[in-house]
Amino acid sequence: MSETKKTNIILFSGDYDKAMAAYIIANGAAAYDHEVTIFHTFWGLNALRKDEPIQLKKGLMEKMFGRMMPRGVNKMGISKMNFAGFGPKMIKDVMKKHNVMPLPDLISMAQEQEVNLVACTMTMDLLGLQKEELMDDIQYAGVAAYLADAEDGAVNLFI
Repeated sequence: MSETKKTNIILFSGDYDKAMAAYIIANGAAAYDHEVTIFHTFWGLNALRKDEPIQLKKGLMEKMFGRMMPRGVNKMGISKMNFAGFGPKMIKDVMKKHNVMPLPDLISMAQEQEVNLVACTMTMDLLGLQKEELMDDIQYAGVAAYLADAEDGAVNLFI
């Protein structure tokens, strides 16, 4: 009997297209019976942010970060050809034309396939993000937990 293969992805980028790539790979690996973890850190945490504003008590810097970062995946820009915000709409239109699943659906699929979605607690502290601002049913961990997963990983990716 073969042991379960593990795929670990660090999602550092807050770009829509890079987050999409991470989730496409994660869903593919999960379909091949890999145990998959996506460790969201720094700007990658934006993929886990809820769309609606959450009223929380925050300091000035935390409020500033909250306003500067996109709230939810549909507000994320793309890595190239952003065109002052028109790029994401253009790429989403092309994706729809070619029947490519949008990022929110890829995230839902990952959750259905039991992909472990992990928010980096150190980055949450640095950026002033609180659990209430992030999606439900995700995990929270630090770098030590990621390293423990990565040590056993057959595939480790940094996106």
